[in-house]
Amino acid sequence: MPGQAANGSSEQRKCVLVTGGAGFIGANLSVALARSHPGWELIALDNLKRRGSELNLPRLRDAGVAFVHGDVRQPADLCELDGLDAIVECSAEPSVLAGVGSSPDYALHTNLSGAYNCLELARRESAQLVFLSTSRVYPVAALASVRYVETASRFDLAGDQELPGVSAAGISELFPLTGARTLYGATKLAAELLIEEYATAYGLRCVVDRCGVVAGPWQMGKVDQGVFTYWMAAHTLGKGLRYLGFNGSGKQVRDVLHVDDLAELVDDQLCRPGAWAGVTANVGGGAERALSLRETTELCREISGVSVAVDASSESRPGDLPIYVSDCSRLAAHTDWRPRRSSLDVLSDIHGWLTDHRRELRTVLA
Repeated sequence: MPGQAANGSSEQRKCVLVTGGAGFIGANLSVALARSHPGWELIALDNLKRRGSELNLPRLRDAGVAFVHGDVRQPADLCELDGLDAIVECSAEPSVLAGVGSSPDYALHTNLSGAYNCLELARRESAQLVFLSTSRVYPVAALASVRYVETASRFDLAGDQELPGVSAAGISELFPLTGARTLYGATKLAAELLIEEYATAYGLRCVVDRCGVVAGPWQMGKVDQGVFTYWMAAHTLGKGLRYLGFNGSGKQVRDVLHVDDLAELVDDQLCRPGAWAGVTANVGGGAERALSLRETTELCREISGVSVAVDASSESRPGDLPIYVSDCSRLAAHTDWRPRRSSLDVLSDIHGWLTDHRRELRTVLA
């Protein structure tokens, strides 16, 4: 279980490659694994394309994580790596607006060709693969059609639903997969299908984590990806905000998972590869950690002590949804792991990080 080495027990050496290892999830995961398992060899590979990823390099170095400047789109960058026991595939172009009004080239090749190249590396090394997928694999039109009720501060899922795989607890893995889902979601779902084929054809031990919104310190949040960090950054750095879509109400809802909770789950998956082989499951904060933008604004004000102007616009964007909450019942049936940190913990930790690193983050998060 997570933390065994840190508690003084002996464990076998393991070499783990984390792709996208200087990104938000990849860097936090690499640092957490290095601390929990000092006997493991951690390698973080990243192309440093995303602004702010360079700020994670000192963190990786201080934790004893080896950094490799490389790109999952380039097989040659991966061929130089050997002796791997496990690969955690965190690399992605994660924006739901990827390819909208521009070429889909980078998103497609990073998310799909990159996953293929990682699968080939796992096949060569007989390594376990932990793949971080996304809740965006579920189709937009179907998600937008789920029934919900409106309260003073948010939208809530209704108890009676026509579609399978949706209830007051959220969206489960039984939700229909027919329909368009954004290029980001499509490339991730295509990668999931490849993983299933590789696991069957080559006996690879693979686990797929369909992550909802993950947030926490060291996330370079944008309006289209990393919204909870983006919201807290606006309060901490004194920038205006806007509720978009749904009549500018700010009532759209997402559940949020602290990145440290995700790291603890992946730790367990790496420690018990046989127990997790073949599992595809939703990974999120669930209904207990769901917030609307309106509620997030109030929490940000309370935590930061700052009020910022929030405009309202009925303008909608491709892929916008009134509500998404992860039903993690399948995951809960498979493991004793549960999220330990609340949505308040997530926002408080983000605020502390922003405050401590205000100077270097001001230009990155502008």
